[in-house]
Order: sequence, then C-alpha cells, then structure tokens
Amino acid sequence: MIGTEFLPGQGLGNRLFCYVTARCASLDRGCEFATAGRQYLDADFLQLDLGAEIADPSQLGHYHEKEERIYTSASPHDMVHGCYIAGTDPGVLQVPDNTLLYGNLQSEAYFGAHRDEIRRWLAVKPDMNSFEHTSDDLCILNMRGSEYADDPALFLPRRYWTDAMALMRKENPAMRFMVVTEDIETAKKLLPDIPAFHFGPAEDYIAVKNARYLIVSNSSFAFFPAYTSDTVRKVIAPKYWARHNVSDGYWASAQNIYEDFLYMDRQGRLFTAQQCRTQLADYFAGEAYRRLGANSPWAPDSTAVALVRRRNHLRMLARKAAGKLRRLNNIWRDR
Repeated sequence: MIGTEFLPGQGLGNRLFCYVTARCASLDRGCEFATAGRQYLDADFLQLDLGAEIADPSQLGHYHEKEERIYTSASPHDMVHGCYIAGTDPGVLQVPDNTLLYGNLQSEAYFGAHRDEIRRWLAVKPDMNSFEHTSDDLCILNMRGSEYADDPALFLPRRYWTDAMALMRKENPAMRFMVVTEDIETAKKLLPDIPAFHFGPAEDYIAVKNARYLIVSNSSFAFFPAYTSDTVRKVIAPKYWARHNVSDGYWASAQNIYEDFLYMDRQGRLFTAQQCRTQLADYFAGEAYRRLGANSPWAPDSTAVALVRRRNHLRMLARKAAGKLRRLNNIWRDR
C-alpha cells in the first residue's frame, strides 16, 4: 500500500500533486493505493478514485521528500528559512510498500510516464464541465494574488503579464484576454484593462483546463488543469518559477520545469523546458551557486532581516502607488 495524506493548509494544486505522485508510485510499485485526510481534499468536481482509506496514518511508514534550500537576501523568508530549490528526489521513485508520501512532490519525473492515466484520474465530472471560455481568440491569465501580493520576491509584476500578452498576440493579433484569479481586487489594480473573474475554485479550475491559450503564475493551481487539458495549445509560465523576480539562475524550484510549458524571463524571452534544464545545470556547476550554497541562515531578529523586510515593504508600496497612478490615468483618459 502506497499513498499520501492530505493536510490542512495545502492548496488544491499541492493536494493534487500529492495525490498524483502517490498514485503513480503505487502503480509503478504494484501496490494498492490509499489516502488519508480526505476531509481536506475538497475536489468534489473531479472524478477522483481515492483508493483505500487510511484512518490512522501512523500505522504506515512515512517518506518525506528530500529538500534542498539556499539562503539569499531576496526576502526575509529566504534569509531565515531558505529558498526551496529541490529537484527530483530518487527516493520517491523507490518508496517501499506500506508507505505514505509527504512533500512538495511536483517533479514531472514522478508522474510523467502516466499522463494518459492522469487525464482519466483527474477528469471533471460531466455535469460540472464547461467550455464557455474555450475560444481560438481568448487567452486566460491565471493570476495568483492573496498572500503572494505582499511579497515582491514572489508576486509577479505587471510586466510579466504584459510581456506574455504581447507574445500571445503574435499567435493572434486579435487575441482577447481575461484573468481568472482568487483575488479580483489585486488583479484589477495590476491589470485594470483586463476583465477579472473568480467563479469559484472548481469553476476557475475548469476554465483554465479548457482554455486554448494560458499565461500562468508561479502557483501549483494551474498545473494539472493545463497538464490534463485536451484543448490547450500554448502555456507561458514564469522562468525560475517562484523566484522569477529575483533569481540569477536558480529555480524555486527545479521541480517546476515542465516539458510542455514555455518559460518567459524578465526580458520577455521564451525558453523551452530543455533550455531551462541545460541552463540550470550550468548554474549549479558555477561560482554563483557555490557562493549561495555557502550561506547560513540569518537570525530572524537580525538587523539584516529587518532591513530586507523594510526594503520589500517599500517596494510593495511603490508597486501599489504605480497601480493607483495607472488607474487614475485610465479614469482621466476615459473622461
């Protein structure tokens, strides 16, 4: 028996990564699949087979995916807790019977051989499915706001979206855009000219899944809708994923390089997954990574952490002020 436990505080995307990776591991090892913590899954719109139910997870062995972190001054979090950069953990691919898997579990190496099965496992229930936003001239921007919005190392700036939209217009000069997000207020401030919607977690997932063109944020939510889509033609994602804004070559994390995504850097240039992997291997072999790897955690109450916190707060205020000026200019323009 191989499975996973859904935990409080996980987002839907994180829960689905745990589900898919554990189910693929059970399939590869010829073991029964099982899940615990089902009350936290909250994915009733999908036709999920949750396998055997584990009432007491302590009765099975636990395998925690190995982590790798570097300490950088990009954010207080990265200074104190480290930036998660881990790639594939071979131990996940060799997990023994009677084990529950825990961790990020987002590497395509864990599940890439079973894409057809995953499409069936994560099928949307027919009475929930909708193609209302499926169109050759519509691109969906899946923006993550909420807690991301106050972190300048994590929250994707306006330029990411406008550069990606410019690239999508090369596919179709008449391309229309809409934002699907859990944070409409932030989306309207960042991109006031683009209509923004939050239909609900299930409906947002389905809109992303059935899109033809996608620009996604550095969030796990959009991965499986895009990965299992029968309609999608092009997906643009941020290069360096959760550290798109600040990385000098590292990924946060290396697990988030996916074969069918195109990754855009801060200059608006696109890279294939293979190009990203090659560049990352070169980075790991270089001096910049060796210097970062030598860093130790900062003390949470240190002056350096306080200064970076203040710097990032000022950057957030500047971004919000720039957004307010754009909105005022739009109001003046439309008078």
